[in-house]
Amino acid sequence: MKADAISYPPRGLSREEAARYVGVGPTLFDEMVGDGRMPKPKLVNSRTIWDRVTLDSSFSSLPDKESGLRVLLERSGKSARRR
Repeated sequence: MKADAISYPPRGLSREEAARYVGVGPTLFDEMVGDGRMPKPKLVNSRTIWDRVTLDSSFSSLPDKESGLRVLLERSGKSARRR
């Protein structure tokens, strides 16, 4: 492939790149894809590729720290304490 004078981020990311992009390891990334927190990949010939724009959207939909903690506590049957 010829070098491009314009620098831009890749649109398609491998599993490892996608995991790193959202700040987690590949194993946790697989779990997040499985439970729907992260998108399923695209298939390009035999390659599995994640769309960076879709990753951005899914990442934006993740709960923030406070509301995420509240959900975890509610799921475990405990009430959230205010600090």
